[in-house]
Amino acid sequence: MNRKHILWITQTAVFIALLVCVQVFAGPLGQFVVGSAVNFILVAACILLGLSSAIIVGTFSPVIAFWITGRPIFPVIIPFVMVGNVILVVAVYFIFVKSYVDLNMGAYIRMGAAIIVGSFLKFLVLWIGVVHVALPFLVPGILPPQVTALSAMFSWPQLVTALIGSTLAMIAMPNLMRGLKLSR
Repeated sequence: MNRKHILWITQTAVFIALLVCVQVFAGPLGQFVVGSAVNFILVAACILLGLSSAIIVGTFSPVIAFWITGRPIFPVIIPFVMVGNVILVVAVYFIFVKSYVDLNMGAYIRMGAAIIVGSFLKFLVLWIGVVHVALPFLVPGILPPQVTALSAMFSWPQLVTALIGSTLAMIAMPNLMRGLKLSR
């Protein structure tokens, strides 16, 4: 392996470690804080490290959450969260990152479009996948209070946390990119 590959693996591992820290330390602060932080990490990984790293971080995210916190309660939900995370970073990558040159008016428009489209697609995947597929058909014997709680968790709050985390990552992007260049 060459130096470039080692750096890529190390940087991806740092973002996975950040996810672990968020799950452990911010967990008690609730879904809006944790979800926003996770989405920030996903979008920042996409912007700073590229699509492949962001996909790896996004697929590890729900597995880490399950190992550390036991959430989601039902492991059958994990693949839907993985797909939602991947869709978010793919949208951000293809709408914004791939065409990024510098911060001009067009970049801000693409940035806004990436935030909105990526967040909305992630929300749709989770809302349809978890609320309308997993809970009614893939989780036998689930109790009505659990259905209500999980349906609420995987509906509009997913859109809000994706919008918040993506927006914060985009706002922080110039400073994050400057810091990454300095570290190299």
